[in-house]
Amino acid sequence: MITESIGIWIATIFLSLLFLFASSIKILGWLKPVFSQQMEMITRYGLNRQLFFLIGIVELFGAVAILWNGHWLGALGALAILTTSTGAIGCHLVFDRGKYIAPAIVTFALSALVFVHNWPNLRQVLPL
Repeated sequence: MITESIGIWIATIFLSLLFLFASSIKILGWLKPVFSQQMEMITRYGLNRQLFFLIGIVELFGAVAILWNGHWLGALGALAILTTSTGAIGCHLVFDRGKYIAPAIVTFALSALVFVHNWPNLRQVLPL
């Protein structure tokens, strides 16, 4: 049980740091070589800067909210990351035949793990 909890926290912190970094590039465009490469890819996918910015906002929310592990907010944060990872997997499959898909699969799997762990906390506040 303790190792499961440690594993969840390691996944949570990894995802939070990764998506804080990734969202800051999408929102602020501060790391020019990475930002330029991502914008080129996004444009090829038929998306625009405004949608890229919105994805960054969702990622930022996920990166912060996921830190409330063991709370319904942690589940929403994991769900936000899970959603953006799903979108990334879809785009990579459709537009570049899975060439850059590996990171999205890793973040999908880790965020799904954290979401499932936090689901009981979210379920308690849902009007079901």
